[in-house]
Amino acid sequence: MKRILSLFLTFLAIFFIIPFNCYAIEDNAPFELKAKSAVLMDAESGEIIYAKNADEPLPPASVTKVMTLLLVMEAINDGIIKLEDMVSVSQNAASMGGSQVFLEPGEEMSVDEMLKCVVVSSANDAAVALAEKVAGSEATFVQRMNDRAKELGMNNTNFENVTGLDDSVTNHTISAHDIAVASRELITKHPKIFDYTTIWMDTIRNGEFGLSNTNRLIRYYNGATGLKTGSTSKAGFCISATAKRDNMHLIAVIMGSSTRDERNAAASTLLDWGFATFSVFKAEGGDAGSVKLMGGKTDKINIEYEAFSKLLGKGKEQKITTEMEIPDCVYAPIKKGDKVGSVKFLCDGKSIGEVDVVSTEDAERIGFFDILVRIWQNYFMF
Repeated sequence: MKRILSLFLTFLAIFFIIPFNCYAIEDNAPFELKAKSAVLMDAESGEIIYAKNADEPLPPASVTKVMTLLLVMEAINDGIIKLEDMVSVSQNAASMGGSQVFLEPGEEMSVDEMLKCVVVSSANDAAVALAEKVAGSEATFVQRMNDRAKELGMNNTNFENVTGLDDSVTNHTISAHDIAVASRELITKHPKIFDYTTIWMDTIRNGEFGLSNTNRLIRYYNGATGLKTGSTSKAGFCISATAKRDNMHLIAVIMGSSTRDERNAAASTLLDWGFATFSVFKAEGGDAGSVKLMGGKTDKINIEYEAFSKLLGKGKEQKITTEMEIPDCVYAPIKKGDKVGSVKFLCDGKSIGEVDVVSTEDAERIGFFDILVRIWQNYFMF
């Protein structure tokens, strides 16, 4: 056990060379945002760093398309559609107003090109065309959006369309927190989306129609990776802005700003504060040696610990400590992945999280015949 503990502490010492720090959520931040609601979330852990009216349902305008894009990307991942599949534009899709790429009924465009239109130009016609391709109708797709929202714990969300157009809706609303949740699911599970969200300018129809990103942070904010803007007279100016610096990826949601510039400034302020105030501690998982096995066909099993990641405030990196808890022995049967211990991470003596130490193999209970074989072998060896 001393050897195992020594190896583990040596491993952690390597990581502690990097300045990681302790973190506590602050109730008040040193700024005021010109927005009805806002959230700043760490994308990897899902931790909320800042919140203002985070659970208030509000009209989201085209930020709705974060959920539209999530379902489309999930359909691609599940093999329901492919990027190279052609999408035929319906009369319904072509009739969408607002932001559009002026699709014609019967026009065909690949899923890949449609995604580019939705992400870069916030094209309502392309969003509806994709929804119809995936689910057969916009109504069915909207139901799937609401069902998926419930699965993700988005309890202050109700979708009525896939675009965010709100002239004729009655309760098309979502909270800033729920937008952050959907955004996190999209960017962490489907990184392919960054191929589109990081485009500043591009074209479709063989270069005949230009696209320009509605998210100006992509060009002007250091580390910007996406994600989706929106604006209507009801919603005001909204954005789910994502940015990555070093190993930290943040999601800033702004809802209900009065102007585009106020929205972008609010998102930039949140992101700047997040990057200046916090860092991410990461410890990779690895080998933890072995532990004695009682009642098994072997006398020990190999074990490993899982990776750990935590958002931390800057300035207290020297106060992180770890505790490894592994029993002297475990009893068969054991299955691969079964928990046999834990590694706890502490800051100022207070727990900031823990990971499991698990078995890397199956270990069956020894049977009567196996015992006889061992006795026979030991007898002849003697």
